[in-house]
Amino acid sequence: MPLCCSAKRHSNVTDTYLCGMAGIEVRIINQSSNPLPAYATAGSSGMDIRANLDVPFTLKPFERILVPTGLFIELPEGYEAQIRPRSGLAIKQGITCLNTPGTIDADYRGEIKIILINLSTEEQVIQHGDRIAQMIFQKVEKCTWNETDKLAFTERNDGGFGHTGKQ
Repeated sequence: MPLCCSAKRHSNVTDTYLCGMAGIEVRIINQSSNPLPAYATAGSSGMDIRANLDVPFTLKPFERILVPTGLFIELPEGYEAQIRPRSGLAIKQGITCLNTPGTIDADYRGEIKIILINLSTEEQVIQHGDRIAQMIFQKVEKCTWNETDKLAFTERNDGGFGHTGKQ
């Protein structure tokens, strides 16, 4: 059983996560042979996501691939799932996620797929079941535009792109 979560079996492929810390319930279909995403420790923010591959894939240097997970989710309205890189994979193998953080919207029902890139100078092999990314759940705030002719002045104002210097 994943830490901080409990899963209830609803059918042979559908589970519902009850995430006690966040208080959200997420329905999930797992069409892979991998375990459901889980928090590695009680203090983890993200759940590890695994590759769902028929055969291993060799990722050449600077090559990118869309990796299937076999996971489909139904998020509650007002939430998103973010896909982020795993730090160990990045530092040890040079593999990271593109489009980071990737956003899964509440109304998306397709398979979760992870865009990976090999930033190392060596070929890297992705195996079925490898932990390739992490998924974080976030509340989403909606915006209403208030069109105006002026914005409030701040000390920074339009300074950006390194305007505070190196020290």
